[in-house]
Amino acid sequence: MSKKKQQTSSSAPDRVTAYALDVTAGLIVAGPDVRAACKRHLNDLEQGPSRGLTWDLAAAQRAIEFFEEVLRLNGGKFEGKPFLLLGWQAFIVGSLFGWMGADGLRRFRVAYVETGKGSGKSPLAAGVGLFGLTADRESRAEIYAAATKKDQAQILFRDAVAMKEQSPQLEARLVASGSRGKEFNLAYHATSSFFRTISADDGQSGPRPHIALIDEVHEHKTPHVIEMMRAGTKSREQALIFMITNSGTDKRTVCWDYHDYGSKVSAGQLVDDSFFAFICSLDIGDDPFKDESCWLKANPSLNDGVPGLKYLREQVTQARGMPSKESMVRRLNFCEWTEAESPWISADVWFGCEADPPVPIESLYGRTGTAGLDLSSTQDLTALVVALDPTEDDPVTRLIPYFWLPGDGLHDKADKDRVPYLAWRDAGHLEALPGRAVDKLAVLNRASVLASQFDIREIACDRWRLEDFQQLVEREGVPLPPLVPFGQGFKDMAPAIDELERMLLDRRVAHNGNPVMTWCAANAVLMTDPAGNRKIAKERATGRVDGMVAAVMAIGRSGSGETEEDISEFLSNPIIV
Repeated sequence: MSKKKQQTSSSAPDRVTAYALDVTAGLIVAGPDVRAACKRHLNDLEQGPSRGLTWDLAAAQRAIEFFEEVLRLNGGKFEGKPFLLLGWQAFIVGSLFGWMGADGLRRFRVAYVETGKGSGKSPLAAGVGLFGLTADRESRAEIYAAATKKDQAQILFRDAVAMKEQSPQLEARLVASGSRGKEFNLAYHATSSFFRTISADDGQSGPRPHIALIDEVHEHKTPHVIEMMRAGTKSREQALIFMITNSGTDKRTVCWDYHDYGSKVSAGQLVDDSFFAFICSLDIGDDPFKDESCWLKANPSLNDGVPGLKYLREQVTQARGMPSKESMVRRLNFCEWTEAESPWISADVWFGCEADPPVPIESLYGRTGTAGLDLSSTQDLTALVVALDPTEDDPVTRLIPYFWLPGDGLHDKADKDRVPYLAWRDAGHLEALPGRAVDKLAVLNRASVLASQFDIREIACDRWRLEDFQQLVEREGVPLPPLVPFGQGFKDMAPAIDELERMLLDRRVAHNGNPVMTWCAANAVLMTDPAGNRKIAKERATGRVDGMVAAVMAIGRSGSGETEEDISEFLSNPIIV
């Protein structure tokens, strides 16, 4: 795809698409989530129009030019210099203001940016706020620098005040309130607009932000400030919540929620056309304490001297001699969530096994295989995964997943889980059963049909729920292959996990890209016992993993014929991400 084809009628260069092309081509060093964000942009240029999305290069360029022609930086060697956007900054600014939705208004309503400390996030956010204040043609625009505490919000706001003082255009148009160094408001009288700070304690004032800038999201203990801002945007047609942060330590926080959600949206595992994410992260196997070549992935401004190689080398040297500092350096400087769980299977490995084009299910009828059934509690996801044996003409194991959820309250559950259950249901990727609980009889009847369409030898089930299901089978007299108990502990799960892992790495398994299954794969995390055996840890996952549990059980009963020596040898090369 040529750059020329990406451009609109504007003669200006498309710096957003150019950056995306350079990243995906490997000309710019970037981590997996940034690569995914760039690939998303390129994919949307081709596929977005079918969803009503349009790329307005002139609008993107107008925002970029505001930074470079109006704004001035401040502090140290940057004092008074034009805000010339680096490639990654232009990608963010251009994306936020250049993409339009089907209604002709800006596409992105929420943006999440996570980079290493000192990359220039705060001045970038302040510039976004000043653009919204003075150049966005919004009457009575309310721009907020928001945080849990007033002093934290002031840090970002002071960047905006300094930019105003350095810029002749802004100095002539904006009026600051408060004594020098203690400003609390910037007013743009031409549109009756203002830019000020707000904290959790100010939440009763009913803010109606046009743009809300939220700093250091990893320090937010609750989602209160973010939700307060989002609630106020309902009356604004082109409102933007712009969040910036370093990486955090606790995945039970709102910051991890947005990090995880943004990563999945960027990778295409979830679809949300209103959400933008730019998340700096390392690849599997990268160790910033051993290899400086990966530092750019977490510090996208590093080649331009920010924060500086000398500074990072000092941080690493001190952390090596002070173990108590290592976690902090890895988190702040290299975007490692030091206490967060990593997913078992990387997106690259999972999508590398996706059939392209998808194989029609009907063409697989009659093929032999096994199945795994993960029966949920009454209101959770139930999954059945069929693992079809390889054949001479098709030498891969085919994974065919089926999912069920209660139909009643599905909309509320989708909102709570922030997962598009309704879209998945409408597309046929999961079945919503009538009622508020999963109807086990409906699952049984569907399993019986599948067992006749495919030649299923047996169905592996969690022994904890097996007895009740077996009684239902006997009571209803529904024909079904033998139900085999499959323990969920290390003893039964470890060999099956090792085998599925090998198959994924060797691409000896294929799936059709069911988004529910992809979601389960992205959520799956492992726990390990002292002997090195592994199992899926549902309690540590950030979402449902039932599809992967069912797949592991199906593979565990498929009879791979691998020896214990093979398994032991492979344990030294896991694909934990």
